[in-house]
Amino acid sequence: MSESGGTDLSATLRRIERAAGALATASVVRMDETLPWFRELPADQRSWVMLVAQAGARSLVQWLRSGGGAAEGTQEVSDEVFATAPQALARSITLQQTVALIKVTIDVVEEQVGDLAAPGEEPQLREAVLRYSREIAFAAARVYARAAESRGSWDARLQALLVDALLRGDSPDVLASRAAALGWTDAPPVAVAVGHSPAARSPRSCTPSTGRPAGSGWR
Repeated sequence: MSESGGTDLSATLRRIERAAGALATASVVRMDETLPWFRELPADQRSWVMLVAQAGARSLVQWLRSGGGAAEGTQEVSDEVFATAPQALARSITLQQTVALIKVTIDVVEEQVGDLAAPGEEPQLREAVLRYSREIAFAAARVYARAAESRGSWDARLQALLVDALLRGDSPDVLASRAAALGWTDAPPVAVAVGHSPAARSPRSCTPSTGRPAGSGWR
C-alpha cells in the first residue's frame, strides 16, 4: 500500500473505489450543465465518456497505491485510463475538449474530498488529487499525440493508394472512393498531371501545394 505525504491512505482508497460510479455520474451531470458542446454529443459517445470517468476514478486509486500521491513521487498515470473508449472518440472530441472534461471531473472529485477522505486524510487526498489532475492531462496529451501520428501514417497510405489508382486508370467510382476515404470531396474540379520533373529542380519544389483542391484548398 502506498503512502501520500507519509500517511497511509488505505481507508480513503477503499472509499474512492466504492464511490467510483457515483463520481462518474456526478461528473457527467456537471459536464451536461457546464459544457454546451457535450450536450450535443450522441448518446453512445456520452456513455463512453461516462466509462472513461469511471476508469479515471479507479486509475486515481491505482496511482495512489503505486506511490503517485507521495510528495516526492514521479509516478505517471497509465494511458490505459482512456482505453475503455474507442479510438474513434478521439476524432469526435478534441484534446482541448478532453482537458475540459478532465477539469470538470477533477472539480467534482475535489468538492467531495471531505466525504471521500478518511478522518485525518483530507489534506493528503486534496494534494494528491491536484497532482493526479496534472498527470491525467499529460496522459491525455500522449494518447492524442499517438492518435495523430497514427492518422498521419494512415492518410499517407491512403494517398499512395489514390495515386496508384490514378496511374492505373481506375474508374471514377474507385477514385471517388479513395478520395472519400481521405475526407476529400468531389465538389471542385480536379486535374491530374503526370510527368518528369525538371532535372535541376526537386519534385517537392514542383509541387508546393499538393493535397488541396483548386479554389478551395485541394490541389
